[in-house]
Amino acid sequence: MTDSRPSFLAPTDTFVRRHIGPDEEAEQEMLRAIGAASLDELVEQTIPAGIRLGRALELGPGFENGRGEAEVLAELHGIAKKNRLMRSLIGCGYSGTHTPPVIQRNILENPSWYTQYTPYQAEIAQGRLEALLNFQTVICDLTGMPLAGASLLDEATAAAEAMGMAWTAARQKKKRFFVSADCHPQTIAVIKTRAEALGIEVVVGDAASCSFDDLFGAIVQYPTTYGLIEDYSAFFEKVHAAGALAIVAVDLLALTLLRAPGEFGADIVVGSSQRFGVPLGYGGPHAAFLATTEDHKRIMPGRLIGLSRDTNGNPALRMALQTREQHIRRDKATSNICTAQVLLAVMAGMYAVYHGPDGLREIGARVHGMTETLRSGLEAGGVQVDGGPVFDTLKVHVDDAARIHAKSREHGINLREIDGKTVGISLDERTTADEIATLLAVFGAGSQSVNDHASRVDLGYAAPHARTTKYLGHEVFQQYHAEHELLRYIHRLSSRDLSLTTSMIALGSCTMKLNATSEMLPVSWPEFGDMHPFVPLDQAEGYTLMLNRLESTLEEITGFAKISLQPNAGSQGEYAGMLCIRAYHKARGQGQRTVCLIPTSAHGTNPASAVMAGMRVVAVKCDSHGNIDVDDLRDKAEKHKDELSALMVTYPSTHGVFETAIREICDIVHQNGGRVYMDGANMNAQVGLCRPADFGADVCHLNLHKTFCIPHGGGGPGMGPIGVVEDLAVYLPGHPLVAMGGSESFGTVSAAPWGSPSILPISYMYIAMMGAAGLKRATEIAILNANYMAKRLEDHYPVLFRGKSGRNAHEFIIDIRQFEKSAGVVAEDVAKRLMDYGYHAPTMSFPVSGTLMIEPTESETKSELDRFCDAMISIRREIAAIERGEADRMDNVLVNAPHTAGEVIAESWTHPYSREAAAFPASWTREHKFWPTVARIDNGYGDKNLICTCPSVEEMAEVSAEAPVPVGSGS
Repeated sequence: MTDSRPSFLAPTDTFVRRHIGPDEEAEQEMLRAIGAASLDELVEQTIPAGIRLGRALELGPGFENGRGEAEVLAELHGIAKKNRLMRSLIGCGYSGTHTPPVIQRNILENPSWYTQYTPYQAEIAQGRLEALLNFQTVICDLTGMPLAGASLLDEATAAAEAMGMAWTAARQKKKRFFVSADCHPQTIAVIKTRAEALGIEVVVGDAASCSFDDLFGAIVQYPTTYGLIEDYSAFFEKVHAAGALAIVAVDLLALTLLRAPGEFGADIVVGSSQRFGVPLGYGGPHAAFLATTEDHKRIMPGRLIGLSRDTNGNPALRMALQTREQHIRRDKATSNICTAQVLLAVMAGMYAVYHGPDGLREIGARVHGMTETLRSGLEAGGVQVDGGPVFDTLKVHVDDAARIHAKSREHGINLREIDGKTVGISLDERTTADEIATLLAVFGAGSQSVNDHASRVDLGYAAPHARTTKYLGHEVFQQYHAEHELLRYIHRLSSRDLSLTTSMIALGSCTMKLNATSEMLPVSWPEFGDMHPFVPLDQAEGYTLMLNRLESTLEEITGFAKISLQPNAGSQGEYAGMLCIRAYHKARGQGQRTVCLIPTSAHGTNPASAVMAGMRVVAVKCDSHGNIDVDDLRDKAEKHKDELSALMVTYPSTHGVFETAIREICDIVHQNGGRVYMDGANMNAQVGLCRPADFGADVCHLNLHKTFCIPHGGGGPGMGPIGVVEDLAVYLPGHPLVAMGGSESFGTVSAAPWGSPSILPISYMYIAMMGAAGLKRATEIAILNANYMAKRLEDHYPVLFRGKSGRNAHEFIIDIRQFEKSAGVVAEDVAKRLMDYGYHAPTMSFPVSGTLMIEPTESETKSELDRFCDAMISIRREIAAIERGEADRMDNVLVNAPHTAGEVIAESWTHPYSREAAAFPASWTREHKFWPTVARIDNGYGDKNLICTCPSVEEMAEVSAEAPVPVGSGS
């Protein structure tokens, strides 16, 4: 039926045209350039006919058609208001906090911070690296440990990583790991899950009765989950005498008042920095941490920021000891973690910068004082409270816990449910005297004033618990306490980082697409940000509705029967997916199926995840076209048919190609008793066009921080939910404190039930605003953009792999290797030279060494694609000048790149090329110039001279005093 309404009654502004860069005119120009008559024809040439969906996605009411930003924001706000916000004093690793508005507005809500990529190109990431160095310094100072990483996913997974470190340190020869029963329940659950797959025996109990036989590590909570502060010195002496490592899970704010774990024998310290200004967010994302001794620096998981120097001898930061990472070590890696929670670590570190040591101590003392005041009032009212020193948590004994909970909720307060006779109360920096009075009334102990109780409180800790060592003495924690100063510091740092606010970041396999403002707004809404992860589900009706709808749409997009949102990173999704497969085989009495086939082109996290899931990796060859060698796959599947567990495959391939044999590949694995795990890193080429479950995948993880618009946040936050077919759904992850997951769940992989829920509104908004047709069009344009760029560059650089019809998927690889012989130029030189043009390099030397993998996404306009191509073509001309002998082979714009402002304006200029050629190689650099703040960094120097906290004046002078290293690709 024809719509008879006047045109002005129809909506005029859908989000689709905001998200997708090219307009219809640009689309037609690009189609003509690549020789395709239409998008449909391009898709037919790119995606094998046998796997195409052939129908529109059926996403359900409200998701069929693209809608405007205001409409979907209003809808989601209505959903958010279904959450019943109460004060949650549940504790258990999560606390209320005040996010300083200057940090919320200028970091959390600032695209200059949340659209940055992982700092692999350190020269254009100096601001964020400094912020992370601040974070590491906070962790080292408060824990009393010499070395800390740049954050991990959450406290529970950090504890599991610490167990893995201890096992590695013991050369995996011992099998028993002790976990104090006083650790947080979610931490115990995640440790048990990790241990089971590795064959580690976890013993949960009381430290006093711990058996040290065959022990390689032990973990305790400080203070305990129920609040008591224990002295673990004697216990750790026994742990060390047994040749094991001592691990402590800590409350970071408590360490402002309590003795540092490094002072009583800790080898590894883990925890969460959430209460340093990061909202509760129903469980995440939050920046966890792991600190350790120098002895274990090479087996630490995750990222480590260190000080080095550039080619001019100036101090410069970069990620240190990268040879520890999975992409290099693969199945020999000690962890599959390849991400961090950078944005949240930056917030937590800046919270410490803002408050300084005195401010943090005051906050800690106030929380402790409120807690002792509450205990005094309860005890005066005849209520039994566990004795002993505490920081912020009380364990209270009552006649009827259910009655207390009902009464506290009448006053808008959630307390921790321990058992029928015991209640937990954890106070935080938001606690007030009025709240104390309310709590006393709830327990029937309110006859005296709060002031009276407070006046009797002794805030000091007796030895050995009291902190005697100082912390945060570096000047950065002394000088930014005025908001003006912190504001300027934050913006000074962000100006040193190239983000999507500057230019496109064409990273293959990383999908740096638009993170729309309307998608980001709900993250800051209190209805989503201020909710504790363990509140009763009837208080989280809005979250539940949003999560259910998001799961439903993702199920339709992928074709899977069930989605789990628990994994809070792509690496976690891989791990969780493989554990589902492992549980399936075990349930069928086939626990011997432990062989995992992995193509040589796979992401480095794939082999590491398989090993963490208790599997043995067998590599499968790729052919000369970059496809899986089907004959080699068949041979190895049949050879291991009695022990075959799974195949891990990325689709489209890491080489940027839709392999035509994908159905046959899946069939071969199934015929030999295995299951197929698909790495969903490249889902941006599939949404609306084909579905993993339809062509043979049994499990697939989704990078919501790629395909579904959650920003990369400088290297995190991320989300990696998994989809599974029907017979694997019963094994999906569960949680010890919230009923969820499969009926035969393999266990728990993240601390919070739904991973990092506060960033899931981003993906919800994206899907709702795009609608089914918009999502499909986004995928088509992503493929068009990639093929257009490949076409423009193919006469200048070899394009390594193409599909059967000569098309690429959403990304492509160009070869730089031939220039090393012809001009002395390597891929790194091209990557660094791109900085002079105002661009971040594409993915370098992965999956093929000496190449660049380019992914433009659908969000970039044709003009931006052309600008990037122009930069690459200009660089090819610069290489050609070296090849012809017109430019010096050892002293040229490429091997000396990037060029800083300081170098260009220096009085002395000794290069044979001009300053203009160095700094302004393209017209647009005159309109807006992004200056790298340091020249090319010497990674080797920093690894040999490891400095991973804010450097002292002496350390800075020592780095600067070193003679500059030689320039050029051979340096």
